[in-house]
Amino acid sequence: MKVGIVGLPGSGKTSLFRALTRGTVKTDDFGEAHVGVVQVPDSRIDYFVAEYNPKKVTYASIEFIDGAARVVREDTKTRFGSDFFADVRQVEALVHVVRGFTSPSGDAPNTVSDAQALSDELVLADLQLVENRMERVEKQLHGVKKGTTTPATIETALLERLKALLEEGNSLKQMEFTPDEEKSIRGYDFLTLKPMILVLNIPEQEIGSRSEATKQFHTYSEGSGLPSFDLCAKVEMEVAELSDEEEAEFLSSMGIEEPARNVVIHACYEALGLISFITAGEPEVRAWTLKAGSRAVEAAGAIHSDIARGFIRVEVANFPEVQAVGGWEAARHKNIVQLQGKDHIIRDGDVIYIRFKV
Repeated sequence: MKVGIVGLPGSGKTSLFRALTRGTVKTDDFGEAHVGVVQVPDSRIDYFVAEYNPKKVTYASIEFIDGAARVVREDTKTRFGSDFFADVRQVEALVHVVRGFTSPSGDAPNTVSDAQALSDELVLADLQLVENRMERVEKQLHGVKKGTTTPATIETALLERLKALLEEGNSLKQMEFTPDEEKSIRGYDFLTLKPMILVLNIPEQEIGSRSEATKQFHTYSEGSGLPSFDLCAKVEMEVAELSDEEEAEFLSSMGIEEPARNVVIHACYEALGLISFITAGEPEVRAWTLKAGSRAVEAAGAIHSDIARGFIRVEVANFPEVQAVGGWEAARHKNIVQLQGKDHIIRDGDVIYIRFKV
């Protein structure tokens, strides 16, 4: 799964990328996209690592992309190059970084208008896509009698609804679709349907407090129905490049339970509609990525297609239940572990063992 980090010039998106990737990716090659695979922090995996001391440990992961697309500020106007939209179409979710600090040239933060500027561009890009498609579908309507229902008339009616919403400046997230319509629009790859997380990049002196600009930003995000966070990307970047021991000491001195980058990573994972299930033992402790709402047989397929093909039953218990009684074997003895069939819905944090025969 790919998450794109976007933002206006000077927002600090590359600093956030460096924080998320803990400085493991070279970012001084200007004009090129930066790509890094980031582990999803998971204390549940840490618990089983302590229990089994396995030979191998695998966390879930997300690929973050800090694009090199052109976004230019000229006076009060922002111009987005065509490559910006090409970059955005290649990811499944977006992290929009907004400047919450005074710029080097002395410009005060204008958090709401900056957040809205990019949102407006995504709406316009989707509107252009709809209008282009309508022109092509219109050719299929020639000769169709009025009142006749064809695939072209059905698509035209849907496109007209989409256009009306976009022309009002609204995201397509505000529209309800039937299952057939959802299937129909997948090929369009609409930008405003992509999950988005807003991150306000605040100055160091505002950590732990909220300025008026920050309050306005969160009011805007709540009104837009978008998850939002404020953090200081510069500090996060510096903390991320410390050793684990130094980082833990620093966070403890600040009274912080976990770095803000972990909160953003988890939010991205959730925004992508993903959950993790766990397999644990001495050979390997592993978090497996699965779409929320998936069945046990699909979890088996994520491990190996042969396991799904020979699926018999799944032994399953959710992590808090396992932890509460002292581990997997104790959970078995106390009948907390349940046997379920292939249609059992896997929950986030389920610990599983699959019985299969090929």
